Amino acid sequence: MATDAHGSDAEPADAYAELVERFERINGVQGAAGVLSWDQQVMMPEEGTPARSKQLSVLSSLSHELLTDDRTAELLDACEDLDLDDEGEALLREARREFERADAVPTELVEEISETSTEALGAWEGARAEDDFEQFAPYLEKLVDLKREYAEHIDPDRDPYAVLFEDYEPYLPLEQAEEVLETLKETLVPMIDEIRASDADVTTDAFEGEFPEDAQEELSRDVLTTLGYDWDRGRLDPSTHPFTSGNVYDCRVTTRYDETDPLGGLMATVHEFGHAYYNLGLPEEHFGTPLGESRDLSVHESQSRLWENHVGRSPAFWELVLPKFEEYFDTNASAREAYESANQVYEDNLIRVEADELTYHLHIVIRFEIERALISGDLDVEDVPEVWNDKYEEYLGIRPDTDAEGCLQDIHWSHGNFGYFPTYSLGSVLASQLFNAAEDDIGNIYGRVREGDFEALQEWLRGNVHEHGSRYETNELVREATGEDFTADYFVDYVRSKYGDLYDLEESV
Repeated sequence: MATDAHGSDAEPADAYAELVERFERINGVQGAAGVLSWDQQVMMPEEGTPARSKQLSVLSSLSHELLTDDRTAELLDACEDLDLDDEGEALLREARREFERADAVPTELVEEISETSTEALGAWEGARAEDDFEQFAPYLEKLVDLKREYAEHIDPDRDPYAVLFEDYEPYLPLEQAEEVLETLKETLVPMIDEIRASDADVTTDAFEGEFPEDAQEELSRDVLTTLGYDWDRGRLDPSTHPFTSGNVYDCRVTTRYDETDPLGGLMATVHEFGHAYYNLGLPEEHFGTPLGESRDLSVHESQSRLWENHVGRSPAFWELVLPKFEEYFDTNASAREAYESANQVYEDNLIRVEADELTYHLHIVIRFEIERALISGDLDVEDVPEVWNDKYEEYLGIRPDTDAEGCLQDIHWSHGNFGYFPTYSLGSVLASQLFNAAEDDIGNIYGRVREGDFEALQEWLRGNVHEHGSRYETNELVREATGEDFTADYFVDYVRSKYGDLYDLEESV
């Protein structure tokens, strides 16, 4: 019999089953909150925020109370005495990590963060629509303070940003993430400079014109069907910011449409398909338990970026999709011209979700540097717009004219998601490594894409990533899937080859 720090005991023989059941209950509460959050961003009436704020706050506190209850601690301690298999040990590892982080944070603080972030979402939407950062600033300032307090409860002796980063990527040290970001900067800054100086004749106008929103939605649905989206377990809706929400049984994607930019909506749809396909491929037998969860955000983002960039921005994809495109719109571009336009490097793009594949990562670096400075106290909230604009001018050579196209463009800070942004670049890097390993195993993936055959790639991803859930820590999952340690080398090789060809760059870039 095991006795826990709270002074109670539990029978080891029954503890594991009860622990699993407890986490299934916690997952049920969190899942309900996820549906309400999806509804808030997609279907809720505009004036519904006060009620929704209270509802989500109650569910957040209930989930926290279940997780940090004395009985959870008893069960975790009792399970330490069991002879578990590898999956059981992994579930116990994930459950204990969740418990220990949650147990360190007072329920009242969890409620306050939830309620504030729900209110902040509405404030962000209004501020963005009216181009008025001052509407959002008080909520951002409060969330920064609350998240500092949250990090201090978990570990007062560590860099609070590193603690927050672990909410989204617990098994890649922040130092490893910073090394990747530094590699990307060292690679991409000179490459982008050379691209801008290049006189290569790259088509940039294949998607110019007016593209009705309803036709874009029909195209997105058509492409999702072609990619293999399970409509019996999913749906597509428009939202202010594209996102994916759900689980192995019910996973929904959203996108957004701009009638002057059909590529943006289509690529966002393909991107979100990658997230959804991952969720829909998680192990059903472990649904509701920590073992049935995805392996955190870097791996999740690797799936969306793999489908968006390695598939959706490939010549083979455009040979497949252009005939569909022409069914919905009046266009006469060739597949090569569409490919070139889909991969052009913009000189003046201010919006991260509309950025090209290369400058995208400088958008991430800017957000990473700003939010880290906010959390450390080196930057005041009121100074965010000016610092944001200065960094855009320094790194990208452009300066936003409005806060709506500047520091208000992303939804993440309204959720209090500080530490989230680095996972986007980490995911892009991992996508290259995974796609290379899949190509080695399968061979001629692009030949299959050209024919609309995605089965081999999907099965490879299912077997090497999705079906493992959270059994492996991040670096271990990468080794299992690719046979190598996590590295930026494949991403560097990929972008040098792809953009070297597009823009006639020197091989020494």
